[in-house]
Amino acid sequence: MGIFTRVRDIITSNVNAMLEKAEDPEKLIKLMIREMEDTLVEVKASCAGAMATKKRLQRELAELRSRGDEWARRAQVAVDKDRDDLAREALTEKRRYVERAKVLEDELVQCEALVEQYQSDIMQLEDKLAAVREKQRLLAQRQIRAEHKKRTQSNLRKADTTAAVTKFENLEYRIERLEAEGDLVNFGRKPAIDEEFARLEGDEDIEAELEKLREASKKAGQGPGETNA
Repeated sequence: MGIFTRVRDIITSNVNAMLEKAEDPEKLIKLMIREMEDTLVEVKASCAGAMATKKRLQRELAELRSRGDEWARRAQVAVDKDRDDLAREALTEKRRYVERAKVLEDELVQCEALVEQYQSDIMQLEDKLAAVREKQRLLAQRQIRAEHKKRTQSNLRKADTTAAVTKFENLEYRIERLEAEGDLVNFGRKPAIDEEFARLEGDEDIEAELEKLREASKKAGQGPGETNA
């Protein structure tokens, strides 16, 4: 692939579309930047060579034109001296330099166009490279934000889980405390039915003891020798 074809492909490439289709956009964009940098170095080297050729052609063209002018001056001198034969030879030499200069002029025009093309490609490549580097920077920022968001979401999930567990443990503790307080209400006391039976049993004992007191009182009231009727 020629350098101009490669440059055209790079300049006209749709970076966004390529990145969207890529399995690894970060890797692809690095390869694109490397290719652009390599191509840019090659284009600059070619441009430098073309510029050097342009300067050489300009020097050679100036020399040929100077020689042509010199033979034209000599032809005029020969005519002034009535030396038509020398004038013809001088004009022949002049024509030879003029023809060579014309060839160089065409080469110079082509060389100047080539230099302009290289310079235009360099500017477009640098613009494209800057755009791709900016895209790389944005992708890096997006990746950083995505990783940060992922860590944040993970931390939030952990925090939510921890909070839920804590709330559940607190609720469980409150329930157990209420149950314990309910148990303490009757702690040390007998149930109601037990209290009722205890009270009845207590009444029987009192009645039995009261009956004993009555019997003792009766015996004391009869005195010695008295019997019950």
